[in-house]
Amino acid sequence: MSEALFVDTPGDRPDDSPEAGAAAPASGGRPFWRRLRARRSALVAGGVVAFLVLVALAAPLLTAIEGQNATAYHPDLVDSATGGVPLGALGGISADHWLGVEPLTGRDLFARVVYGARVSLGVALAATVLQVLIGVAAGLAAGLGNRLVDQALSRITDVFVALPLMVVALGALAVAPAGFPRPVLIAVIIGLVGWAGTSKIVRARTLALKSLDHVAAARLSGWSAAQVARRELLPALAAPVITYAVLLFPSNIVVEAALSFLGVGIKPPTPSWGQMLSDADTWYQAAPTYLLVPALLLFVTVLALTVLGEGVRTALDPRAASRLRVGTGRRKEARA
Repeated sequence: MSEALFVDTPGDRPDDSPEAGAAAPASGGRPFWRRLRARRSALVAGGVVAFLVLVALAAPLLTAIEGQNATAYHPDLVDSATGGVPLGALGGISADHWLGVEPLTGRDLFARVVYGARVSLGVALAATVLQVLIGVAAGLAAGLGNRLVDQALSRITDVFVALPLMVVALGALAVAPAGFPRPVLIAVIIGLVGWAGTSKIVRARTLALKSLDHVAAARLSGWSAAQVARRELLPALAAPVITYAVLLFPSNIVVEAALSFLGVGIKPPTPSWGQMLSDADTWYQAAPTYLLVPALLLFVTVLALTVLGEGVRTALDPRAASRLRVGTGRRKEARA
């Protein structure tokens, strides 16, 4: 993901002074919501994300309504003589099992899907929060520190940028203690390895902001670096950091699903969309919902979060929204 989307270079355009760039993110909530409402695709994506989050939070209620749970085995619902194929049509769909049952175990698929949403979204959210916290702290320290601190942190950041996340995660999970909670471990690994992109964005933005008059005056008046960061820099950094975090979220969902698909992520009986996809390659013909449901949910979730992130980026950047309106007007004039 390119950090250039979130780093402004002062002076590129007549209205692109450092002061204008600093003031843009703090333009108030009302203009932001007005610009966001103008992007219908972002509103639809936000509704989809809100619905999926609600499903994940309401998993106990939904499974209670269905009358099933995610870990109970039902060997009577699979045909042991044919290798554990679910009994009934389309993987055992019935009034008691709305999406059918798992092959071999007979566990209810609907219950595992909604609880899997909790795991997949929860791991990705925790990893994103950890990435943002570490990245913001490192970026602020590099941008506000002296030359030696900046160079040291920049070289460390470059090392983490070059680290292949999947390879590091595969190695760490392979040697991790068996008793350690797998979702927590995956979130920590992704967060500790993937913070460098946030750090580079925050450092570049901090270097641009600290030369502004009000920030320089605050530093000369005796404010500590922590006070300058909290009172002057963090409000102006909120827009690019929030945008980048929203775009990191779907990436982390894919990473968790990929790790579980490869067999080193979430372990049964804890449900996970990636784990279900890993098992489905053997059973997709006898139980198609076992493959289609988690695959569709994973696709829709990542797509909705990506579209929402792009909408948030445009809404938080008034100049981007202005360029979009200008470009649209020119296209209409050309067609006329």
